[in-house]
Amino acid sequence: MKAFKYLLVGFVFGIVLTKSEAVSWYRIYEMFQFQSFHMYGIISVAILTGLVGIQIMKRRSLKNIKGETIIVPDKEPGSARYWIGGLIFGLGWALAGACPGPVFILIGAGFWPLIFVLVGALMGTFIYGVLKDKLPH
Repeated sequence: MKAFKYLLVGFVFGIVLTKSEAVSWYRIYEMFQFQSFHMYGIISVAILTGLVGIQIMKRRSLKNIKGETIIVPDKEPGSARYWIGGLIFGLGWALAGACPGPVFILIGAGFWPLIFVLVGALMGTFIYGVLKDKLPH
């Protein structure tokens, strides 16, 4: 029964992304062409929500599902890895027309070719897991 609330949040997340057109390939194309503020607005709201959420978690010492206090460690200093990772993520997003979250929503909406994107994302995650200890962090 505990998992039900997370499943419900996932459905609501999918509905919100669909209704806000955040999963629309056309909206993503507009964003990468700098033709519309739509996606930048959605991303800005997500960043602001995350900032507020993290501050609430830190100040109220909120606990996770296991009852442990949620601790958000500070990021290690470094610039190159964030730029390289961001470029790889952005290129994949631009080529596929979807980032990892909406891939599931688009498959659920019947856009079957995105199964290839999902398989590619899973393969990339697996390869990273295999090579993680050999990569400079």
